[in-house]
Amino acid sequence: MSDEAKNIFGRRLHQARTMQGLSLRALADKIGATVSHTALAKFENGELEPNSTVLIALANALGQASDFFFRPFTLHLQNIEFRKRASLGSKAEEAIKEQALEFFERYHEIEELLGESRPFAGKLDFPPLKTSEDAEGAANKLRTDWKLGRDPLPNLVELLESKGVRVYEPDVPEDAFDGFSADTKVGPVVVIRRGLNKNLLRKRMTTVHELAHIVLSLDRSVTGTKEREAIAARFAGAFLLPKETFIGEFGKMRNGISLGELIELKVNFGASIWAIMMRARQLGLISEAIFLRFCKEAAPWRSAKEEPGDELYRGNESHSRFRQLVHRAVAEDQVSMSKGAALLNQSLGELRKELRSVYA
Repeated sequence: MSDEAKNIFGRRLHQARTMQGLSLRALADKIGATVSHTALAKFENGELEPNSTVLIALANALGQASDFFFRPFTLHLQNIEFRKRASLGSKAEEAIKEQALEFFERYHEIEELLGESRPFAGKLDFPPLKTSEDAEGAANKLRTDWKLGRDPLPNLVELLESKGVRVYEPDVPEDAFDGFSADTKVGPVVVIRRGLNKNLLRKRMTTVHELAHIVLSLDRSVTGTKEREAIAARFAGAFLLPKETFIGEFGKMRNGISLGELIELKVNFGASIWAIMMRARQLGLISEAIFLRFCKEAAPWRSAKEEPGDELYRGNESHSRFRQLVHRAVAEDQVSMSKGAALLNQSLGELRKELRSVYA
């Protein structure tokens, strides 16, 4: 094995181990007496190369095909903006990053094979933002640039993918993590925790929040995380609930608003009641006193992570472009069935079941 191959193997081994959240000792224990944790460390550092027995044991323990460990790295995640809580441990954070990188490499590979790499629509041509109020104009400008009008948006994940933003939804148990955005050489990427599909309104807000980190340029004076997040949050609210349309539905200065009205607005805009009331406060449509009374009464909703009327929202926030590209490549014999299964990280039987029949 060449030095380059040993280096790739070591990095891939580290990646696969990190994705599983395993220490060197834990991995050594998982493969029994096949190899020690000391030898595993040397593999990762490119100092040793595995024999076939060790390679098979590692592949089985880490849930990867043997050729995974020799696949050159094609992408890197840069300028990562994590949407998380302090309770997310460093090991879990690294696992999520490595899972995302591995997915986007597979996504990039099938795009290259089919010549279907979709360019990013581009950074927003708007002056650098200094305050959260500046985000209002930026949100309107992006809607105009993307020809979205001022109506509610039905599927935000699909929208991002149509504009060249690749999206990944890892199935991770970490409730302390919602999503993150990053840059790659082929364009920006967004990662949204799959568990948010249980709360599509929260998922929609998270998706637009990550979009803000991608498209906005911030003034040099904006240095704190809290400031950056406030600007992204304001952008997300303005993008989901555009001012003119929102005022038309909510009404001008209100002296009171019923829960029934808020549920109707929620279903129409695909935004939580919390987001709607926050937006009404930002636009001066309700008094601070009304907003504070609402916060007090609605506080239990936040801890329960559900609101009245959640069951009435029937939106769709799924995406399938990556899977569709792989299915197309298999159907047109541009990749083998086994290669397609490897790209989708699933078994051959599962892919055959998905494809059912190929008409050629």
